Parts: sequence; structure tokens; C-alpha cells
Amino acid sequence: MMNTLIPLITFLPLIVLAFVVRWVYQIKKNSEIQVEQNKQIILLLQNKDINN
Repeated sequence: MMNTLIPLITFLPLIVLAFVVRWVYQIKKNSEIQVEQNKQIILLLQNKDINN
């Protein structure tokens, strides 16, 4: 039992770090997409104001 537990405890910080890095990457990627969507919304709203 102890022989299998020690490697798990040893690699646990690496596994957690990998998940955190992936999570931060996903947040950054989604933020960039959101910024582009916001720019498109602003352009559409500006065009609507010009046409009215």
C-alpha cells in the first residue's frame, strides 16, 4: 500500500500544476475571444447609431 502511495504523493503537485496551467490558458484564450466579440458588438452598435 505504501509503495503505491508514495509516487502518487510525489507527482500530485505536478498534476495540480498541469491542471492550473491548463486552466489559466483556457481563461486567457476565452478572454481573447470575448475581447474580439466585444469589438464586433461595439462596431455593430456604432453602425446602428449612424443608420438611425
